[in-house]
Amino acid sequence: MSPLSGTSARTGVLRGVTHAMAAAGGLAVAGIVVVTVADVVGRQIGLPVKGAYDLVRVLGAIAMGCALPMTKAVKGHIAIEYFFQKLGSRGRAVLDTAMRLVLLALFFLLAWQFVRQGGAFLESGEVTATLHMPMFWVPWLVALACLVTAGVTLWHLLHPGRSMIRPR
Repeated sequence: MSPLSGTSARTGVLRGVTHAMAAAGGLAVAGIVVVTVADVVGRQIGLPVKGAYDLVRVLGAIAMGCALPMTKAVKGHIAIEYFFQKLGSRGRAVLDTAMRLVLLALFFLLAWQFVRQGGAFLESGEVTATLHMPMFWVPWLVALACLVTAGVTLWHLLHPGRSMIRPR
């Protein structure tokens, strides 16, 4: 097996995890819609959804965290193209590489902090206000999303000018 086939397999795993997290984020957004509509309609007939705020809060964190890797993979982030295009090709390459290195460090730092926060939640027994649902796993899921996003950023560093996932 050549070294390149291992790289291709790792890229396939990274793509798969990125797609799975995007699907989880999409399901979380759908869940927010369902809970919100059910709560609004339920309040009109005297049957509000117990813990709607808790559910929407947790689903919102899941949606935002799980959207990070796909957003990075399809380069769906905000870019200031006007200033970027004023640079020469060498300047753009240097700036792009520097920014990706900064992002790589930032996402590793965020992942570490989210793992610590989840550990603190686990140790303290942090739960949601109404449903008393344990909260430790939410920062851990976001930490995983940050690690996957770091992996996507590293992929872009190692494959300049190529798209890992094309937007649909």
